[in-house]
Amino acid sequence: MDINFEPFIEWDNSPFILFSNEGKILYLNHSAEILFGSVSTRELYDLTLAYASAGFGYKTTSLSLTYDAFMFHAITVGYENEEQISLRLYHAPAVQPKAKLHTESLITTDINILLEANIALFQAENSNPLSLLTDQDLPLFKMDQNHFSKLLRKVFHSFRSSDSIDISLKLLIGQHIMINHKKESLAGLKISANGRYVESDDEIKELATENQIKAILKEHSILLEIPLIQ
Repeated sequence: MDINFEPFIEWDNSPFILFSNEGKILYLNHSAEILFGSVSTRELYDLTLAYASAGFGYKTTSLSLTYDAFMFHAITVGYENEEQISLRLYHAPAVQPKAKLHTESLITTDINILLEANIALFQAENSNPLSLLTDQDLPLFKMDQNHFSKLLRKVFHSFRSSDSIDISLKLLIGQHIMINHKKESLAGLKISANGRYVESDDEIKELATENQIKAILKEHSILLEIPLIQ
């Protein structure tokens, strides 16, 4: 009996890429298409070559990789000839809230309106050039508006001396978190610039945790993964 395994690979949650020996993409699944919005072909091809086995075969390696909102804990590299080599990346498990979240006290919110209000407060005291790109189709969801605004103020303050600030808000397609035994979608709010202050990083992480938000802090950016609690 012939079985077509390609649909299983196509819709698998793990990104899968097949490269030629020149680094060109011969095939990639849906998850890999999404990942390429955050990382270049060359970077993943170089990673593939770096972790390939010495001879033909497949090699799985545990390591920590982060590309914007995507975090991986292992990869498998395999090749059976000199013309093609494959890479599969395994998502790191999402950190689940330790305590039950009492959603009945949360307020249904339009995050675009709340974000723009906090940006206006920041701009009232700062003259940094700022660009904003948001997904206006994000659904309303429940959150603690006061705590989230406090988090945003701390995040924006860390960019107070940046030459220019880029802000983007979008749905993180294919990513979810379990809250109170219910799978919730995630939105990604990314603030980036040529540099930022880091003295408030511990407080930002603490505030994010209180809001059931994962904060990914880097030298030039902060990414907040926000659960769209319904």
